[in-house]
Amino acid sequence: MRIVLGVAGGVAAYKAVLLLRLLREDGHEVRVVPTRAALEFVGTATWEALSGQPVTTDVFADVDQVAHVAVGSRADLVVVAPATADLLARAATGQGDDLLTATLLVARCPVLLAPAMHTQMWEHPATVANVATLRSRGVHVLDPDSGRLTGADSGPGRLPEPEAIARAALALVGPRRRQDLAGRHVVVSAGGTREPLDPVRYLGNRSSGRQGVALARAAVERGARVTLVGANLTVPSPEGADLVTVETGEELRAAVRAAAAVADVVVMAAAVADYRPVASAETKIKKRTDGSVPVLELVETVDILAELAHDRLRPGQVVVGFAAETGDENGSVLEHGRAKARRKGADLLVVNAVGGGRGFGSDVNDVTVLDGSGEVVVTAAGTKDDVAHAVWDAVLSRS
Repeated sequence: MRIVLGVAGGVAAYKAVLLLRLLREDGHEVRVVPTRAALEFVGTATWEALSGQPVTTDVFADVDQVAHVAVGSRADLVVVAPATADLLARAATGQGDDLLTATLLVARCPVLLAPAMHTQMWEHPATVANVATLRSRGVHVLDPDSGRLTGADSGPGRLPEPEAIARAALALVGPRRRQDLAGRHVVVSAGGTREPLDPVRYLGNRSSGRQGVALARAAVERGARVTLVGANLTVPSPEGADLVTVETGEELRAAVRAAAAVADVVVMAAAVADYRPVASAETKIKKRTDGSVPVLELVETVDILAELAHDRLRPGQVVVGFAAETGDENGSVLEHGRAKARRKGADLLVVNAVGGGRGFGSDVNDVTVLDGSGEVVVTAAGTKDDVAHAVWDAVLSRS
């Protein structure tokens, strides 16, 4: 396998030497692409001796071979370790002012970034936003370890150990990269529906659509034909998926049913409103001068997941649902999920806790996949891309 090992200018660059050796000992061809700052920590001679490949840093080297395009386009995997705050910022904004950032722009293979920096840099709002942007585009960004940093400092920001980085990187091109969904048509719903109260207000929820988009992206990677029904997505649709845009629950129901008629798998990851207003006002509802409060009359919406599970629009169709739950005095998240699994009738139900920064809007997720009887099939935690692949693995085990 052809791997590009990017190295940014941080003191943790010495660990990338060990990572290079691990990848080479595993039998892979590794091209090291450092930044100029990285060479202040580990020199060119070391990288060339251990990789057996030439090392350059800028886009003006090997111009006749168009290296700034060729290096990334030929790679099967790109790993950057360490990825400094500066490198994350340049990657997130699409800069291509050296060979490493140009490589990241042209690479169409899995990309894994292993950040390393001081805690204050990792927790700075700019870095947080840059990481979120990169993850939303399908880049795999590891969370740094917590521990001793440069000098006497300690906290989150330490580069993960080379063995952990190698495992995470190679997993991206391992079994999950097989085209095991080739020849199948899958439908994924994502996002949160909005039920209008008047021309400017609506009943909605906090879903960003990240998990549904990750499911669609993973399915594309695994060879499926993908229809993504997106309700008010806050993240871009993955390349290769056919996007159908909707707003309300009824629009989502119609779009999903239309696509499901010819689909092998339907995954209902969208957060659909349980209730909608009986009527939507044609003009903006004004605050009343007498201080009285208008009464909002609601009606229950159609349970799209239960309907799909009951109807099975195609023989042998696999139906997967999602359940965002909070525990209460009547039961835990898992207990509520088990009851819902038995009630809905889907083949699989993916249960996750929400609230308090978990689930909606987050770049990570922690789920339990149940079968139709409420029994645990698998648990998965990590980035939403990681969870997406775990869900598809569970789907394939059932079909």
